[in-house]
Amino acid sequence: MSLGRVFVAGHRGMVGSAIVRRLEQGGEATEILTATRDELDLTNQQATFAWLERYKPDVVIIAAAKVGGIRANNTYRADFIYQNLAIETNLIHGSHLAGIQQILFLGSSCIYPKMASQPMPEDCLLTGPLEPTNEPYAIAKIAGIKMCESYNIQYGTDYRSVMPTNLYGIGDNYHPENSHVIPALIRRFHEAKVKSDESVTVWGTGNVRREFLFADDLADASVLLMGTPKDEFWSKVDMNCSQVNVGYGEDVSIRELAGLIKEVVGFEGNLSFDSSRPDGSPRKMLNSRLINDLGWSPKTRLEDGLVEASKEFLKRGFPTRKLLPSLGLSKRASL
Repeated sequence: MSLGRVFVAGHRGMVGSAIVRRLEQGGEATEILTATRDELDLTNQQATFAWLERYKPDVVIIAAAKVGGIRANNTYRADFIYQNLAIETNLIHGSHLAGIQQILFLGSSCIYPKMASQPMPEDCLLTGPLEPTNEPYAIAKIAGIKMCESYNIQYGTDYRSVMPTNLYGIGDNYHPENSHVIPALIRRFHEAKVKSDESVTVWGTGNVRREFLFADDLADASVLLMGTPKDEFWSKVDMNCSQVNVGYGEDVSIRELAGLIKEVVGFEGNLSFDSSRPDGSPRKMLNSRLINDLGWSPKTRLEDGLVEASKEFLKRGFPTRKLLPSLGLSKRASL
């Protein structure tokens, strides 16, 4: 299987870097194209169109996005909807103008209704209200899916969308305020351990449930999806509901997750929950039957992935940096 020349937009992020590693290891790409933010501002329409016309990759993988946890999504609502809409519309329409026939658009499980049936199937999209705290981000991702579908129907392109569950892994964002729950807790427990804190407090009740997938497993799924022949893929996927879910297959409560990370880090203090803080959706688990039927299943156990993420955090030297006061660190996690 050869994907030809592949442009990975967002190659420095956790997901994009995992896809680059997977392509380098598997050899499916004859050439991997990347561009840093300084080299190409994907929110700039003219620059993005010109870059795609100049390099004309065979495949565009859209892993570039503005992402964050519940606090970031709810605080920077305008930034999340504008930047994500700009990135995806520039890349999708620019690819069409440049004659690029294959795209893989990466979304998020937050596209599904807050009270969707569990586990969430692909066809529950647009059947109910979204979780209010991340509605702008979700709407942007839904727009990307529908753009891909519309270009396929009108122009005969082969633009595919993959919807992963909550992700974590190598290269994650450990910002003390705006990160997702796993990197936020890894950082918080390590720093609490270094400072010999007596306890760590987590946002919410701890009762909501989430499904977590190691980013390298998503990279495997992404390459499999793009390598599936067009006729085979579209014989199994509805062109009017074309996103493919990629989940771990099991979920845990945030209370259970915090306990696992506490054990991995070796923090011996107490754990408490601030129920005055928002929980988000009560449960978010994907029905991944379609990707499983195409031959994919996750390889990394949650416990093993947390160990790898914690090791990488230590390699990056975060707990030993003398930055805690200047960061204004607070004991809050994002879901």
